[in-house]
Amino acid sequence: MDFQKFKIELGQSPLLSAFAEWFAVLVPTVEFIICTLLIIPKFRIIGLISAYGLMVMFTAYIFIILNYTSFVPCSCGGVLEKLDWKSHMIFNLVFVFLGFLGILLYNRSTKMNSSLMKNKSLVVILSTVTISGIGIVSTLFMLSENIVHYHNRLIRRFPQHPILKTIDLDLKMNSYYIAGLDNSHIYLGNYSAQLSMMVLDSKLVQTKEKMIDIDRKDIPFRGVKILVQPPYFFVVDGTVPCIFRGQVYDWKARMIHQGGEYFGNALAIDSSKIAVSTTSKLNGDTVLGLIEMGETNKTILNPDILQKQVDGVFDTDGQLAYSSHMKNIIYLYTYRNEFTLANTELKINYRGNTLDTISKAQLQIAKDKKRHQRTFAAPPLYVNKSSAVYNNLLFVNSAIPGKYEDDRVWKSASIIDIYDLEKRSYVLSFYVYNINGKKMKSFAVQNDKLYVLLGDYIIQYHLDSQITSNYNNSVTNNLLAK
Repeated sequence: MDFQKFKIELGQSPLLSAFAEWFAVLVPTVEFIICTLLIIPKFRIIGLISAYGLMVMFTAYIFIILNYTSFVPCSCGGVLEKLDWKSHMIFNLVFVFLGFLGILLYNRSTKMNSSLMKNKSLVVILSTVTISGIGIVSTLFMLSENIVHYHNRLIRRFPQHPILKTIDLDLKMNSYYIAGLDNSHIYLGNYSAQLSMMVLDSKLVQTKEKMIDIDRKDIPFRGVKILVQPPYFFVVDGTVPCIFRGQVYDWKARMIHQGGEYFGNALAIDSSKIAVSTTSKLNGDTVLGLIEMGETNKTILNPDILQKQVDGVFDTDGQLAYSSHMKNIIYLYTYRNEFTLANTELKINYRGNTLDTISKAQLQIAKDKKRHQRTFAAPPLYVNKSSAVYNNLLFVNSAIPGKYEDDRVWKSASIIDIYDLEKRSYVLSFYVYNINGKKMKSFAVQNDKLYVLLGDYIIQYHLDSQITSNYNNSVTNNLLAK
């Protein structure tokens, strides 16, 4: 096995990933030292005991992987990579026993027995080495678990088969976006036909084309988007600005809000609230707001949620999501490793971080004074491309490769990292592979289903229990059991 591959496999180990950099060097070094000791007759017994201790540690490593880690890697690597983990465990146990027996026989048979040690003393030493080896590996496991889940520095965990592709559907065009979904349907808006809605059943078998009928057709729309929060849907255009609302049973909508702040991002919270990103009239910075429709028909702004780093506009770009389980709005920054949770009154709950270490947006902004415009002077460094929230889990399509990851995989797949918003911890990561050279554009999660828009296709994946077991909701668990 070459060194780079060895380091990658250690980095993706569920037990030693946090220490992969050290162990990639330490293990071969220790093995080389042991080989040297075995060659020198005077130190051979020390070399044998050291080799025995190393084999005990490898065996403890496999035992913990099989019984206590959150996932089992695909193979154990090395010369025995064709063995599964249980076979490797049996192999190691046999050689641990043979090693123990061989050391005792070597100590008894050598003519220098007087200068070595009695078998009873040797048994005590070997027992101590056994207990110490198991203890060291167990301690490393506990430390690694804590580091990976709560103090991670971009070391991802890729368990075996956390998602399984179940079906795909060719949409014949790539201008669709996910407007919303529920347990029975997926609703796709279309940038090319702004008031058209494609309704799919959850199995991607039945499709229906719906045309939305609005009661005001004199509006000069420039950026229409459909938001579906069953049984309601909204037609929004932040450049006008205006909001229409209707129900999905007839797809007829009437205007319920016009005027006020212009807005960019928009996210339906319930039948009467929409979270938006808008521009502050005081300084031109982007701020988060909440449009409340109905009797009050007002907009609440909280300038403290988004934190300015460079210009207050580009550096605060991001995506809105909502957890109905937690009753929290989530704002994920595009150019830095941060997200913020706020309640439906825009009171900050807490600020969290994604795996990568890019805490400040790496942007170069140019100003066109004649046109009073700002633009990028150089391509920005993307950190988080897109996201989705279901229950207490945040799913993030990351743009930053992690340690010990193969660059070739990044070219052929998109990576989604999962975070537990209640435990404030990282859970795991998985790949969504390209189709016909096209990468994932957007995605959404509903119960144990992942829906991905990729090129002209919408694809459904089944989420394994490695993911769904992290949901914190008895209602969700009941749905998954059906």
